Amino acid sequence: MKLYVFNPDTDMALANNEENYMAPASACRMAQDLALLPVWYAQPGSAVLAPSAYNADYLQKMKQLFPLSVQLVTEPELPDYAESQIVPWGWNRAFRKRMQKAGIAQHKLPTEAELRECRMLSSRAYGMALAMTFELNKTLKCVCGRHFLISGEGKEFCVPDIVDDFKDGYLFKSVWSGSGKGLRWCRRGLTKSTADWCRRELVNHGALILEPIYKKEGDFAMEFYSNGRGKVLFSGYSHFITDEKGVYRGNMLVSNEDVEQWILRYIPLEAFVCIREYLQKVIEGIYGRYYSGPMGIDMMICPDQRGYPYAIYPHVEINVRMTMGMVARQLYDNFVAPGSKGIFNVDNFPSAEALRTQHEQDMRDYPLIVEEGRIVSGYLALVPVTPQSRYRAYVRVEVC
Repeated sequence: MKLYVFNPDTDMALANNEENYMAPASACRMAQDLALLPVWYAQPGSAVLAPSAYNADYLQKMKQLFPLSVQLVTEPELPDYAESQIVPWGWNRAFRKRMQKAGIAQHKLPTEAELRECRMLSSRAYGMALAMTFELNKTLKCVCGRHFLISGEGKEFCVPDIVDDFKDGYLFKSVWSGSGKGLRWCRRGLTKSTADWCRRELVNHGALILEPIYKKEGDFAMEFYSNGRGKVLFSGYSHFITDEKGVYRGNMLVSNEDVEQWILRYIPLEAFVCIREYLQKVIEGIYGRYYSGPMGIDMMICPDQRGYPYAIYPHVEINVRMTMGMVARQLYDNFVAPGSKGIFNVDNFPSAEALRTQHEQDMRDYPLIVEEGRIVSGYLALVPVTPQSRYRAYVRVEVC
């Protein structure tokens, strides 16, 4: 049996790289509030790790509306599932220790060597290998995007002269982070606080990433599944939204065809197909034999200055783990009625009362209509909203 676990702090745990890593209170709150989220992407016949309070009743209600063949498992019950295949949001040393202490058999968990490899594959520094292959390929059209690796011990920090060429500014990225975290934006030059942050990154990790800031028309991702035996399969597209600081703000619930049509408003079909096929071939070579699981490649459509009106930045982020884009893809494909579209989002509130108020308002404003196990229209919280909840995951759907 597969046992799914939502551990959204995995990027932070990878950066820390300690078995005894303790997630900040906000990440713990998010993990608890959204523990049941995997029921929407788990394979039939599998289980999801979550506390029984509120989640059990919620899951029963959802099973009356949707074809969900998933069971709930609580942490004290884990010894009874010692031989299960654990499917987390992402692997790290602290999560492995948690599962081992809770009763999962050691041979069902990755080894220290496998976790070291997973951490390496998840780093932005390693992801630069993908960017380099695109930079060296002179046959691809409508491609943009550059990354620069800065290494050092952090004793001093100077901005490279290359930033003088970045007319819209530049940003620094931590080697390990995701979902718009670990970014420092420099639209008007380097501030002291950002310089201090860069020094700390060099002290702690020995490197950071420098990139130009690009104007963009929108964000999307290509989602893949690597079988760990050299084969990487295309799983679909994700059309998502970010704020001005690159932080994830939700996904469009639309078909793969709709995402493609949006992309083709900017990029010629032949150029786009070449980019997609080349990307799949390259990630098979870089990741295919060393990682098993879902992965998402975030991209942007940008105005181009090299002879094309627009270009694809095909390697903005490489997420070697489960992604919100993959969740959105599964939600649309399996639970949204034909002829409908919508949004999927995760948001948080300053208090449980504020979340409850918004949740009740959304239920009134967008009454849920479900037909034959699919959402036709309306609002649905994808996890129970409890008296303690500060985070929610939800969809809002409308007829096209």
